[in-house]
This record gives sequence, structure tokens and C-alpha cells, in this order.
Amino acid sequence: MNYDVIGIGNAMVDVISPSSDTFLDQMGITKGIMQLIERDRAELLYASMDSRVEAPGGSVGNTIAGIGELGLKTAFIGKVKNDALGKFYADSLADAGTAFPLPPQDVDLPTSRSMIFVSMDGERSMNTYLGAGADIDSNDVPDVFGTGLLFLEGYLFDKDEGKTAFSQAAQQMKAAGGRSAITISDPFCAERHRDDFKRLISEDMDIAIGNAAEWMTLYETDDLDAALAQAAAVCDIVACTRSGDAVWVQQGDQRFTADVTPVTPVDATGAGDQFAAGFLYGVSTGRTLDVAAQMGVLCAAEVIGHIGPRPEVSMSKIFSEHGLI
Repeated sequence: MNYDVIGIGNAMVDVISPSSDTFLDQMGITKGIMQLIERDRAELLYASMDSRVEAPGGSVGNTIAGIGELGLKTAFIGKVKNDALGKFYADSLADAGTAFPLPPQDVDLPTSRSMIFVSMDGERSMNTYLGAGADIDSNDVPDVFGTGLLFLEGYLFDKDEGKTAFSQAAQQMKAAGGRSAITISDPFCAERHRDDFKRLISEDMDIAIGNAAEWMTLYETDDLDAALAQAAAVCDIVACTRSGDAVWVQQGDQRFTADVTPVTPVDATGAGDQFAAGFLYGVSTGRTLDVAAQMGVLCAAEVIGHIGPRPEVSMSKIFSEHGLI
């Protein structure tokens, strides 16, 4: 089967709970960033959460779900344990129409989960236990490559096996006539794995997505234009989100922009993931880069208007209302 978009990422169950800044201080949680935590702390934070909402997540998992909702044929490759959360994850993807070609595994580590505390201002503080999902390697990646698009997440770069799996998958995708894209995921990922990221973007990727902080961290400059110019010199399509400011997409010397209408966020979880969903949907369906960027902006705006990392309305309908399809 030839999928339109295939994602490889950490199959992560998001556990979302409202939170006060006081609670974050008491628990030693740094507001607004993603922190990696160990199993004991994961259990402590899980137990401390009020009115938990569980949802299949993970950065690329959210993106793939968004693209699937828009009607493209999607698959997500992620590693989960054969436990309650792992079965929940696999079943949720199947119910949403996304193929999950690597079934739950009989492995030691439990299924990955991220405890996300959402503050009154919509800011999210993620506490991520990497679990089974972070152990994905090239042996776990089934041969499902074709002429579509492969999308990878920077978070999996924290282990060498993930780096190997990425390069191998991108090469297989290219050999099959497809293209590959990556999201940088987090400024800390760019900091920790700068050389590997730069090599992957220049040698294996056709599309790279990041926010302003991630691009400037990756290229060690305070000048965003300079960072994007360096990326665009080695990668065909480079997208940059800039919080409430217009999105920039660079292709060679050409810049495309998409204006952002300010939205008061209810929950910023998944904003970047859904920008990627709209943008990659646009690219996959042959839209111009400014239209693809507008699609990404609309998807991000929808998802920050409610709790949870995935759209709750038909984005196809919204695209149609804005004259994009």
C-alpha cells in the first residue's frame, strides 16, 4: 500500500490536566518547556493530576492524525508496550483511520507518556517519560515506503538508534520515489544534537519545520533570517513558525508568508503539531507554499482554542471557507 504520509515518532499517550502556577512551583516543574523524567517521577506526577484527560499523542502522532482527518492515507510507526496504554494508543489510531503497522510489543519498558499541565494562560508544561517509544530502531521500522512523504520528529534523536532509524528510513523513502520531512521539536533537541540535525537536514531531508527559537539555536545565531538562509541553502523547503507573528517559508531565495490572526490560547498543546499537519497536507497535495502555510496556520489556530492536541472540527470545511480548497 502506498501511503500519502508516513510518520515515525515516539508513540506517546498524552495525559492532560489543568494546573496553577503555584502547583508547578510546588512540584518543581519548569513552566512552558518539555522536561524528560524518570519512571518514578512519572508515577508521582500522574498520581498528582486532577481531572486527567488521556489522548493518543506524541508530536508526529498528532500531526499524522491531523493529516488523516483531512482525508489522506496515513500510517504511523511507533513502539508501544503490550500494556493498557499501548493498546489504547493502537486502538485509537485504528479508530481514526491511521494504520499502525508495528503492533504493541512484549518489551520491558511501559508505553511512553507525557504529563501535560495546562496553566490558566494556555501555556503547557510537559513532563515526558520516554518509555518504550524512545527505543525504536531500524529493526522496528517496517518496509512501508513509497512515493509519498515521510515525517520524522526530533525528539527521537535522543538515542543513537533513533538517528540510525531516521537516516535509513529517509534513504528507503528516497529510493522508493518519496520525500522526507523533519520537525526539530524543541530548542534543547537542536542544542544536544546540532551536528546530527544539520547533517540530516542537508543530506536526507527535503522539508524541515521549526520555530524561531529552534532555528536560531540550531545555527547558533540571533539572526533568524541568517539561520533560515543557511537551512534553505541545503534543504528544499524550510518552514518557521514565529508564535503570534507571520509564518515564514523559505525555498531557495524565495520567501512565502502566512499571516497569523491572534487567538487567545485555551491550551497550546499540539499547536506546532497541527501547523505541521496543515502545512504537510498542503505540500503533499501540490499546493503553493503560501497556501500550505495558511493551511498550517488555520490548523494551529483551531487546536489552541480547546483542550487537547487534535482538531475538533472539520479542517477541510475551514479550508474551504477560507478559499484554500
